[in-house]
Parts: sequence; C-alpha cells; structure tokens
Amino acid sequence: MYKQLSLWPTEPISVDLASYDCIVVAFSGGKDSLACLLHLLDKEVDRQKLEIWHHCVDGNGADVNHFMDWPVTTSYVQAVARAFRIPCFLSWKQGGFLCEMLRQNSPTSATHFETPDGLQSAGGNSKKINTRLKFPQVSGDLSVRWCSAYLKIGVAAIALRNQQRFLGKKTLFVTGERADESPNRAKYNQLEPHQADTRNSRTVYRYIDHWRAVLHWNRQDVWEIIRRYGINPHPAYRLGWGRVSCFGCIFGSANMWASVRLIAPDYFARINKYERKFGHTIQHNESIVELANKGKPFTMQGADISSALANKFNEPILLPADSWHLPAGAYGESDGSP
Repeated sequence: MYKQLSLWPTEPISVDLASYDCIVVAFSGGKDSLACLLHLLDKEVDRQKLEIWHHCVDGNGADVNHFMDWPVTTSYVQAVARAFRIPCFLSWKQGGFLCEMLRQNSPTSATHFETPDGLQSAGGNSKKINTRLKFPQVSGDLSVRWCSAYLKIGVAAIALRNQQRFLGKKTLFVTGERADESPNRAKYNQLEPHQADTRNSRTVYRYIDHWRAVLHWNRQDVWEIIRRYGINPHPAYRLGWGRVSCFGCIFGSANMWASVRLIAPDYFARINKYERKFGHTIQHNESIVELANKGKPFTMQGADISSALANKFNEPILLPADSWHLPAGAYGESDGSP
C-alpha cells in the first residue's frame, strides 16, 4: 500500500490530508516537530482536525519529577498550542523517566493521557516484571535505548489504542524525524501504518497512518519555515543546543555536558550520582564528568538560561519580523539522533 523509502533523498509522498478525520502532531517542542505543525498550516489543513500531543518525559502535575527534560518544555508546548488555538493533550508514564530507570523487580508503571473527555489511564498492572537500574544506552536499538520506546513511542501508542474516539475513524499521526539526521533515520518510511493501526481487524477497526512530514527536509528548510511564521523557538536553541531533546540527553556531546554542568551544577551532580550508583555510565566507557572535562561550554546569556530552566514559559510565541533572529544553536551540535 505504501511506497517504501530506502536511500535518502527520494521523492516526498503526497498525503491527502483532507481524507483524515483527525491529525495528531507529536510535538516535543523542538524545531522539527514545530516545522511539522507549520507545514500542516501551510497546507491549509482544517484546524478543527488538528491536535498537538506532548509526551512529558518526566511525568506531569503532582507526578512530575524534573530529571531529564528541560523544565520549560511543557509550558512552551502549551504556549505554541494556545498561539494557534489548537488543542494540546499531554501524556506521560507515571513517575516518568526516573521511575522507569529505578524500576526493580516490578512491572512498568501506568500511562496517563489527556483526552477531550478528561484524563484517562491504562496499563500498570502487567505481571511481567523487570529491573533496569541503568540509564538508557546510546544505541539505535530501542530495547536498550528505552527512553524513546517507553516514554514517547509507547505512550503515544497506548493513548491511541485506549480512546474509543479513534475507532471507525481515519487518523494521521505526524512526527518530525528527518533523514539527514542519521543513516538510521534515512531508512525510515515516510508514510506507513502506525503500530496502533488495526485497519485489517474484523472486530476493532482503527485506521491510523504514521506520517514523517519533514523526512526529506534539511535544517535550513526547518529554520526557514519557523522564521517565516515568526515563531519564537524553544529557549534551549538560544543557549547553543542544536537539538531540543532532553536537557540531559544520553547522546549529548562533551560540549553539551560541559554546558549542563555550568548552568545546572546540582542537576549535573544528580545524574553523576546515579552513574556511580549503577556502576554504569550513560555513554560507553566515559562518565558525564569525563565528557564535561573534555568539552567547552556554549556561550550563554543569563536571561536565556533562566528562561530554559524555568517551569513557566513567559515569552511571546509570535515575534515581529524585525525581532526574529536565528538562535545560536540553529546549526550547532545535533547529538541525539540515532
């Protein structure tokens, strides 16, 4: 049914957006997911069909324990959604990253997800027990790089499978992977059935396509559409980060860890404590201390540091043309793309 993509670049697939009942944008707050949203607006998609979904890596509300993600990210995502008057639904694994990392002889915890009808939950009662007690590993294998699988991909699939509103409907799930980020991503299909799709089922019909909307774009394309719309990007880009993944992304470079240590020493020490406790470093054979010692911190301004580490995003989302500037990290290091 779908054209299989092999070697990048190839011709982008044309998607009939009008044929879908619901279009969900998985929105991390980073430039690529932002570009996906703006690309849909460029296509004049019916905004009544649009939803923004954000997976809170560290949990949410009373459940939140800021550990790996940027504190400001959730608030930033919600600010973007408000600016475009698009519903935003949060989802998260109970206890977030830290709870999953510290799991010992226990099942993975429940998943919570906001819906138009309120907060719902699923899972958390499996009889399958497991022990982690280590950070996700720097690998393209999701069985060991469990942060993506358990805190993002799996959370989305559970939310899709456990909402009756997607039954008997046609849904498009949009994500922002780009082929030029890594050889592995260059092999991705641009359009394929989502893992929650059940279009061939005789009993539970759920038609869900997964579209990687900017798979064939480069970074210049991404920043151009953000500039054209005048969007204020996530403050981490102003600090020098080339990619907004987690604050303490396991793929982080020496310079990134040196920057983390400079602006958030207590946070840095907390991660280092767990490396020593586990006897297992995040990156192969090098602790974050050793990495930071090799790196050089980005040149960062105090106001930008405060904005990135705040729990509330208090800046405007839409900027006048003469106020928009390419952030320092726009073409900087882009670690974190397996």
